[in-house]
Amino acid sequence: MPLEDFLHVLDTEVTPNTDPSRVLIIFSGGEVLMRPDLERAGKEVSRRGYKWGMVTNGMALTQQRFEALLNAGLSSISVSFDGFETIHNDIRQNPLSYERALSALRMISRSGIAYDAITCVTPELVARLEEWKELLINQGIKNWRIFSIFPAGRAKRDDKLHLSPEQFRKVMEFIAATRKEGRINLSYACEGFLGGYETLVRDHFYMCAAGVNVASIRVNGDISGCTSVRANYTQGNIYRDKFWDVWQNRFEKFRNREWAKKDECKDCKVWQFCEGGGMHLRDDEGRLMYCHYKMLK
Repeated sequence: MPLEDFLHVLDTEVTPNTDPSRVLIIFSGGEVLMRPDLERAGKEVSRRGYKWGMVTNGMALTQQRFEALLNAGLSSISVSFDGFETIHNDIRQNPLSYERALSALRMISRSGIAYDAITCVTPELVARLEEWKELLINQGIKNWRIFSIFPAGRAKRDDKLHLSPEQFRKVMEFIAATRKEGRINLSYACEGFLGGYETLVRDHFYMCAAGVNVASIRVNGDISGCTSVRANYTQGNIYRDKFWDVWQNRFEKFRNREWAKKDECKDCKVWQFCEGGGMHLRDDEGRLMYCHYKMLK
């Protein structure tokens, strides 16, 4: 998307209706560092009073590029770092990915900006989480976030990426113990209600913020909740709709989840806390692909 198109929406639709100091803009992908104008984008949103951050795999984050991004106002960054070299490179399908991500995290951890390492835990890593934690700590990485992989895209076809209920519970126990230990700031991701583990593995009680206080504009102009949500939950497009009108008057499926109270969710006793899980966990027909609470029962 041309940067000017995004800035037009920001100037005519978002800024007149919000306080920029209370809005965080996240640039993500794909791989956001593929954009040669990322620094310009950062400077432009900073000039308008917005804080901004990014999500990256770290492959192209050299010292020179990082310094340029900091000068453009970068205030937060998340780097995907999915396990030891063979595990990470297998997931990322690139033999350079591990070293580049580690190098990026070393550099970022010394900079003073908000950051975290994001690990998508696979069965192969579960038994080595203690060892992985020690590696992160020894590298000076202080902030860590864990996800589990849900069955969509390549993960739908690759069973070795899926955790069993027993493995998922082990991950929860590991996070709880690590948080109690206090040597690294660790939390589970925003996805899925976790029952009794909620207060043990997160700083905040579960809520799917997609379409509630999070919106996204995709590369083709589509307006949605978070970028992980299926394309058929798109609410409009900036090239034919007014963004603020879409934000104010659509997003019904995101803000009223009664439609999701069906199938295994229909008679669930924790519906009031979960409301059917994260929107990104619903397939194109609205069926739940992955239930965190069920994994822990």
